[in-house]
Amino acid sequence: MLVDLHEAPEGLTINTDVCIVGSGVAGLTLARTLLAQGLHVCLLESGGRDHEDPVHRLNDGENTGFPYYELQESRLRLLGGTTAIWGGRLAELDPEDFEAKPWVAHSGWPISKDDLANHYRAAWETFEMPPEAALPDWLSNEASRLERDSASALQVGYWRFDTRFNRFTHRNTDDVTGHARAQVWLHATVTRIQAAEDGSRIDHVVARDLRGNKAIVQARQYVLAAGGIENARLLLASNDIWKSGLGNAYDQVGRYFMEHPHARGGRVETARSWPLLRVLARSHRHQGTRLAALLRPSRALQQREGILNTAFTLGARQPADAAMFLPVKLYNTLKHRLPPTEAGRRLWMVTKQGAVWLHERIDPLRPWLMLKAGRRELAIVVRAEQAPNPNSRVRLGRERDAFGIPKVELDWRFSDIDKRTLQVLARHFDATLRQGRIGRVEPEDWLGENGPLWQTDPLVSSHAIGGYHHMGSTRMSASPRTGVVDADCQVHGIDNLYVAGSSVFPTSGWANPTLTIAALAIRLGEHLAARSKREEFFTPHAIYANPRRQAAG
Repeated sequence: MLVDLHEAPEGLTINTDVCIVGSGVAGLTLARTLLAQGLHVCLLESGGRDHEDPVHRLNDGENTGFPYYELQESRLRLLGGTTAIWGGRLAELDPEDFEAKPWVAHSGWPISKDDLANHYRAAWETFEMPPEAALPDWLSNEASRLERDSASALQVGYWRFDTRFNRFTHRNTDDVTGHARAQVWLHATVTRIQAAEDGSRIDHVVARDLRGNKAIVQARQYVLAAGGIENARLLLASNDIWKSGLGNAYDQVGRYFMEHPHARGGRVETARSWPLLRVLARSHRHQGTRLAALLRPSRALQQREGILNTAFTLGARQPADAAMFLPVKLYNTLKHRLPPTEAGRRLWMVTKQGAVWLHERIDPLRPWLMLKAGRRELAIVVRAEQAPNPNSRVRLGRERDAFGIPKVELDWRFSDIDKRTLQVLARHFDATLRQGRIGRVEPEDWLGENGPLWQTDPLVSSHAIGGYHHMGSTRMSASPRTGVVDADCQVHGIDNLYVAGSSVFPTSGWANPTLTIAALAIRLGEHLAARSKREEFFTPHAIYANPRRQAAG
């Protein structure tokens, strides 16, 4: 059932098994898992079916650390969440991404990749892809050659792309919005998570719309799936029982905020750019799947050099000190300045799909010709793992939004290991190219010892700063002293409150987070369903009840 708080009766109280806050990949995947297990679900979405400026402005906040995207523009409030502008990259984290590494402070998940193996398989099914990617023989051979030339220091990895870009938007959620045991409330912004007097469990949540309507949701279990910034904000702002916020007895909520920061790592000097462009500078289609190759450090290199699992590709780019080429400027303007309405998103996606179509049919000839003509350089395009840093954090600010909730302040910070990883990778990629007699690497000046910890470059990526991946602010840990949720994503010390999404990631790894978000949501759904069976809290009651109508009856 799809309903709208704008049209809700006065005094609305909703009763359900599981209340989910947020309708992005995490929320919708969790809802589907719970519904398949026979539970009643209430999904609260702050926005509507499409972008609306007044609701969108609730994302506003202040950046106080390393320069970041405007917070209002870094995520969406609508059915389907930020996946409405998702680029479709899918990849699994590596086994070592889950492990505690002595050289990476605060690393280590309380679960292993083996614990997620079945859920990763289920997540691939969600995106209608097989768990294993088939590679064309030529690409596999070229990848093996690069790995040999690096003496196994570098490995070739792959992203796969979901070409159904609107998979989680309102046009593709009928299985949830039309389900008899589901109610999806639009324009339902959660303004308070109300704990019981002893603080050990959640009593209810309060949802409001901008017209003054209100609903109280009473559930057996509650799950925050509102994104890496908003999850932390809601926990911190719900501070009437626990003065420091929910799950924050040890000042962990909001800390360890991570992105996948982007950068220009250097340039390749070579007279043999064609094979590099063919492998590392374009996507490929094979057996119905679109994929793209990347390079990242092997497990052995990470351990030997004490570095992160950062990925990089190559691209024919303008030099860092050049004026932005007009077509690139127009593309970026189209992407970032168009309002993210359904029509605007469709226009951008058609433009992007057209560019991909051309690249797959013309490249690597086009960039090769530009390199030969001296109009481009062969740039190292970095999509980095960022180390967990307790001083990189989400806080509550002094200003308040339309509901009176404190706006967020994001203090994004880097660590020495983030930059040092790029220094090591440049050195080993240089050795790889020299071994294969292909060329050499000229690292960027900022990677020198006197340079900054990080430097972004609008000419190297259409996402100049990072991937819009908000991770780590409610991290998973075995102890409340080092994190916010346990291995089952339950908030430490609160019996019926859980968190879903990339905010629970203790480390970010190299891979885009979407597939792991889905896998964790499926795992959480199975956990909640098993718990419901143990506690026998299936609810045969009406989906929602109006107290005034009940009293009148």
